[in-house]
Amino acid sequence: MHTIGKLAKRFGLSRSTLLHYEKLGLLNPAGRSSGDYRLYDDVDVARLELIVALREAGLSLKQIGEVVHQDEDSTLRAALEERLRSIHQQIGALRQQQKRAAALLAQLGAHPGERVINVESWVSFLRAAGLDEAAMWTWHAAFERDAPEAHGDFLASLGIDPKRAEEIRQRSRALLQPSPGGDS
Repeated sequence: MHTIGKLAKRFGLSRSTLLHYEKLGLLNPAGRSSGDYRLYDDVDVARLELIVALREAGLSLKQIGEVVHQDEDSTLRAALEERLRSIHQQIGALRQQQKRAAALLAQLGAHPGERVINVESWVSFLRAAGLDEAAMWTWHAAFERDAPEAHGDFLASLGIDPKRAEEIRQRSRALLQPSPGGDS
């Protein structure tokens, strides 16, 4: 059994945070000591590990409450997928802000380009690494095969417009298809 102080120290949280989690119904002590101290068991520790991980992933306490009270993988999966979509949207908005700030700096005569990775700089890195056009398409095809969603996110992070990104992904998928009459 763990006291609130030990649990707080173990997770780098304040005692008041754990009391707040209790007030919200996220974490309840398994029992009390003879001195009326809150005591937490290993199930409580596992629940707190999940709560901390979900907070670090950016979920709200309300969302975490829904996840821990339903105790279903599908609820957890849906919450994390929604959070990931939200993060991708935020990254897209930040990329637009980054492009605008870089453009404004360029108008002022500054050289912000070395701080911004865009499609042109990424292609130059790949060429410097010795990849020709065919090798870059092989790279895209492997990325699309092994991590299609991450591939889409990566293309967006380079500032590629969604229509062009989808064209790249479709061509990448086509490269993965066996050629007619060829060896499989």
